[in-house]
Amino acid sequence: MKYIATITLGISMLSSCGLYKKYEMPQDESALAAEYVKAQEAEIDTTTFGNLRWQEVFTDPVLVDLINQALANNVNMQNAKLNIDIAQAQLKGAKLNYLPSVALAPNGGFASFAGSDFIGTYQIPLAVSWEVDIFGKLLNNKRSAEASLEQTKAYNQAVRSQIIGGVANCYYAIATIERQIELNKETAKLWSESIEVMKNLKLDGRLNEAAIVQSTASYYNLLASITDLEVALDETNNTMSLLLNVLPQKWSVSPQAKLAMPNVVRAGVPMVELAARPDVRAAELDVAKAYYATNLARAAFYPGLTISANGGFTNSVGSAIVNPGEWFIQLAGSLTAPIFSRGKNIANLEAAKAAQKQAMNNFEYTLLSASAEVSDAMTVCQKSDEKVQLLDKQIENLEKSVEYTQELLKLGTSTYLEVLTAQQNLLAAQMSQLACEHTKTQAVINLYQSLGGGR
Repeated sequence: MKYIATITLGISMLSSCGLYKKYEMPQDESALAAEYVKAQEAEIDTTTFGNLRWQEVFTDPVLVDLINQALANNVNMQNAKLNIDIAQAQLKGAKLNYLPSVALAPNGGFASFAGSDFIGTYQIPLAVSWEVDIFGKLLNNKRSAEASLEQTKAYNQAVRSQIIGGVANCYYAIATIERQIELNKETAKLWSESIEVMKNLKLDGRLNEAAIVQSTASYYNLLASITDLEVALDETNNTMSLLLNVLPQKWSVSPQAKLAMPNVVRAGVPMVELAARPDVRAAELDVAKAYYATNLARAAFYPGLTISANGGFTNSVGSAIVNPGEWFIQLAGSLTAPIFSRGKNIANLEAAKAAQKQAMNNFEYTLLSASAEVSDAMTVCQKSDEKVQLLDKQIENLEKSVEYTQELLKLGTSTYLEVLTAQQNLLAAQMSQLACEHTKTQAVINLYQSLGGGR
């Protein structure tokens, strides 16, 4: 009775030190962690931007097809799925450690003494060994493997989100560059026509050769800028090919392709949406794995109990050889306790505790970094929208400026320099507008990705 009471007291003391306790986020150590736990307990709103299915955000059928191809063929996506298979296999192995190990090792031999006849001996033993998980070693190994599996699933979701966002960014980048090339070619055509007008004015004695030469130089500079855009277009097409895991090719994207802009402007970043991010979840699972590693370091101070059994068929019984053979069975138990490795175990425990604190610090930094990313994306989205509206008004006035200066040049009340300056200013504003629209598109895609979107 005293022996049972001692065992019960010992196990209760071990439970109090956390060897059997499942990981929980330490809310009392960090206000940020406490807020995170509350956000996890809140009901998920499937209508928020980050929780929308990617098909609801990207509705262009061409883009949808490209994203589906990337999700099926992308090497990083395939490796992320294989990582889940690896983690599942490791978890299966951790669970199987609870079962006894069984080994069959038949053996035999012949012996002769002092010229006697050879005598054959044989043994067909079956060995069974079972480690009793009194001190939570197997339990913490299994829970760590479960955390690793959940972490690989979170990484898989992060890779999925990155691929979806990457394809969408490439798609709209191609459309933007195509529009920029179109704009430059249209402008080059207009400038070419303006040069012809200037040549006619020169014949009338109203302009000199310097005006024509200057305008022609600007025209060729514009043509040269088109080649830079074509290089950028080729590079973006190649990036898309890599995402889809195919050989480089030109992708058919309409220059008019635009992303529908959702209303996502808010005053702050809700923690409930940050908690849904896969990288935040992965960082939390790192803390869980470090917690279980600390428990394993604690468990190393306690003995391990193994129960074994051997049984089988043999004709060798001690010094006697009997034929036919007989059945045999042996039962044994062993208790292995660390004696001279206590200093090493103390050092391992201290290291595990430090690693657990590091994991917690990394988790908090990941959470803060996620908040900053979301805030940045929302700000860029909002300010880009404001900038586009201002550029619209600028372009409207610059178009009038070009029209007025050209008329004044024909009337002889303006110079070629004023016309050239007005045309260059208009083109620069139009290019800025296209770039700003693309920046806003990127911000929306990045916001969706930074909120863990991509389901």
